Amino acid sequence: MTRSRTYLDHNATTPLRQEARAALLSALELCGAPSSVHADGRAARKLVESARHEVADLVGALAKNVVFCASATEANNLALNLDWQRPGQPSLRRMAVSSVEHASVANGAHPQNADIALLPVDGKGLLDLEALDALLNEWRARGETGLVSVMLANNETGVVQPVDEIAARVHAAGSLFHCDAAQAAGKIPCLINEIGADLLTISSHKLGGPLGAGALVLGSDGLHQPNPLIRGGGQEKGLRAGTENVPALAGFGAAARAAAPDLVAYAERSLALRSMLETALREASPDVVVFGEGVPRLPNTLNFAEPGMAAETTLIALDLEGISVSSGSACSSGKVKVSHVLTAMGVAPALAGCALRVSLGRETTVQEIEFFIAAWKRLRKNLHDRKHRAA
Repeated sequence: MTRSRTYLDHNATTPLRQEARAALLSALELCGAPSSVHADGRAARKLVESARHEVADLVGALAKNVVFCASATEANNLALNLDWQRPGQPSLRRMAVSSVEHASVANGAHPQNADIALLPVDGKGLLDLEALDALLNEWRARGETGLVSVMLANNETGVVQPVDEIAARVHAAGSLFHCDAAQAAGKIPCLINEIGADLLTISSHKLGGPLGAGALVLGSDGLHQPNPLIRGGGQEKGLRAGTENVPALAGFGAAARAAAPDLVAYAERSLALRSMLETALREASPDVVVFGEGVPRLPNTLNFAEPGMAAETTLIALDLEGISVSSGSACSSGKVKVSHVLTAMGVAPALAGCALRVSLGRETTVQEIEFFIAAWKRLRKNLHDRKHRAA
């Protein structure tokens, strides 16, 4: 970082790429609405459409199938609440989401829109495929179809789901598959056709673009929905009304363009730093628990717990040391609460209450990892010294 603090919370948001900053600042100089037919409007439209192509290229989609939104949360809500149909097929009647989804999926579907089933995960955080098959068979036996939503990579643990296999099972049952790739895009490959997603969500600020932009990407031309959530001037082909946020989208596109060729180098650097951190923690304490250990994870994400080191206390102490990390989920009041993800994985509440998430970024250095390790060791020693004196 270019500041005095050590920022290790990149899964929450990551700094602007220089390419995105330049594109955003340049777009701020324009004074035209993308829907206007005059020269100023056409200049704004050109930026929006360029960004659409750049975002589409990142996920291997057609540009015309990229629907821009104000956030990945909005994109997830669009995916879950619109009346998606394939030509000649009835509307979807059912819905299922995994038990470790982001809140915008877990709470994003309005109850009146579908029967919502919660799919369990195992102790590593991977979807229970037998439970998925059982649910799909129930739907099929009733002659019904639905939408299944499973994220590509978990924002807390970094666990990567076998989404291609999930999609194949969903499609075999005649249903649709939505994949929230907000945390994965820009970190690992997430090509929509390889995933098998009918609908894919990505976020700007998770991959080095500005806040305030996201996209819902359609996997094919055959999907149709007649009732958009936001109605108005018919922007985004009627799927999302409202004048497009040209500067944010220009930055989003620039970040997507810069992220694509950087994926391998980013993954290698992040994995090396994460391994260094994980090794140091285990050497310092045999009691450290790493969540999602032994299954594919995002290379930049480490979610761990030291029994007895309460997350909220540790977070505050690290913050005073100049280190930014996170734990579980932050509610609107900013307080730490026990993670629903770890709960779904069967982690005991006492241990889940000690979970810390360290997430690395493009600019994370070895020195920052060493600084975190030293600070965490001091906190652990102080805790054990206090317990020893109390005994």
